[in-house]
Amino acid sequence: MTYLPPLEELDRDGAIQETAEKADAETRSAFLRKAGVGVGAVVAGSAFAGAIPGIARGQAVPQSDIDILNFALTLEFLESAFYAEAVAKKKLSGETLRFARVVANHEATHVKFLQKALGAKAVPKPKFDFKGTTETMPKFQATADVLENTGVQAYLGQAGLIKTKSILGAAASIATVEARHAAWIRDIRFSGGKTSPQTPAPAAFDDAFSKAKILAIVGSTGFIVS
Repeated sequence: MTYLPPLEELDRDGAIQETAEKADAETRSAFLRKAGVGVGAVVAGSAFAGAIPGIARGQAVPQSDIDILNFALTLEFLESAFYAEAVAKKKLSGETLRFARVVANHEATHVKFLQKALGAKAVPKPKFDFKGTTETMPKFQATADVLENTGVQAYLGQAGLIKTKSILGAAASIATVEARHAAWIRDIRFSGGKTSPQTPAPAAFDDAFSKAKILAIVGSTGFIVS
């Protein structure tokens, strides 16, 4: 059973699809380069808060796990910048603003933790253009919905590729937080009778998303510009 509906259903106001149509192959290639991913695994857009081996201190960690952590860092950069910009724009209010502030703090903390864990192996922060999606409540909500649910599905699809036990354990602990973000924004977005009501947890199982599907959703937005 599918937890995350098709992009068309999530993006009822067209905010995401409008930006996706402007993306090209070079943009998606730049996304991969900035993420530090060659043939490495894709994992959720979440930092692994927990007992990650001290890569910065020279402890042995497989290159594939380092690639996963750097991909996670790139997605955390994106999410952190997205929420920080949304709060700074001062276009949000009520529960949506509270959500943005709380999650902005979470994602900024994730970025700092991953940078510390990776040390010199951490990828640099890309530049972003969120194309107006932080400037209105509907566009912000639709974009946040896609980003949070995509992160959860990406982790499920790639968790089995993590070789370091402590990294896998930490990833599992942070996945629950990302799922709470996803449920929270889903509840905000579909409450109030303005759109078709949807439960934040509609199915007993989540689907795992493939690497290709994650890149199609995240890379095609064109949010990462350099």
